[in-house]
Amino acid sequence: MEQRHLGRTGLRVTRLGLGTLNWARDTDEQEAADQLKAFWEAGGSLVDTADIYADGGAEYLLGRLTEELIPREDLVIATKAGSVLEADRRVDGSRRHLLAALDASLERLGTDYVDLWQLHAFDPHTPLEETLQALDLAVTSGRARYVGLANFSGWQLARAGTWQLAAPGVRNRLASAQMEYSLLQRGIEREVLPAALDLGIGLLPSSPLGRGVLTGKYRHGTPTDSRGASEHLAAFVAPYLDETASRVVEAVTTAADGLAVTPLQVALSWVRDRPGVTAPILGARTAQQLRAALSVETLSLPDEIRQALDDVSAPVHHYPDHDWSTL
Repeated sequence: MEQRHLGRTGLRVTRLGLGTLNWARDTDEQEAADQLKAFWEAGGSLVDTADIYADGGAEYLLGRLTEELIPREDLVIATKAGSVLEADRRVDGSRRHLLAALDASLERLGTDYVDLWQLHAFDPHTPLEETLQALDLAVTSGRARYVGLANFSGWQLARAGTWQLAAPGVRNRLASAQMEYSLLQRGIEREVLPAALDLGIGLLPSSPLGRGVLTGKYRHGTPTDSRGASEHLAAFVAPYLDETASRVVEAVTTAADGLAVTPLQVALSWVRDRPGVTAPILGARTAQQLRAALSVETLSLPDEIRQALDDVSAPVHHYPDHDWSTL
């Protein structure tokens, strides 16, 4: 599998990443082992998890499988911290919480360090400088090799990235931004993506298949074994089952038919090769689904098809995103 540098850093990762959101919940240990083995055999290296996935179960499972199946040095392990499952608080970016969460992640993962440690979300109640200091402490203590962010808005990302660059040798450059990005969700193109490109931050798209909708599986209803039919994920899929999304899915399907490939391959190839993207994160539920996604490695979309997909999925952005004199 082809490798790319993660942002403006020396860290190289494969241009597809393996996500573990479903592990220890919808994906059992045997299925997770099959996924990890298939990903590694395909040349994949980047494996993404988080401390709240299955209440820590995903990290624990990844740690066990790494010990039993895959050499640790063959993987680039990324995890996240900052999200909390509390009734009155969703994010905790305090130095106290973050560093304690990192130590707990390392214990579950069974490793002394993670290759990439990411803030899961922006905490408006904690000074950003305090939050970012936790990232620097993680690197200087050897517990993380690189650091990044997830789910930050454009101004939040720009502020954090600029702050880190303001003291070279003291603060650590942000390597990555993990954001939802697909043909059905192009909102990051408004401000986040331009900021990331300017600051040299690599983009790791989550839900690159539009929460599964871009595979075409929902064109004629909701399959009983799909996320859309799942009690805890139906609301996650529902926003992408409207008429606007349907037009995009039909365009993807038409393109796939013309290229004799699958809608999944078309949609994944589109986001993988967007400017600023380092590696989409694949959140497959089964090893079969993962292998289907990994088959995209040999596909590059023709320019005319890429442009047609750009057009049909283009978000409406006006002032101040375009030159004001043309509006």
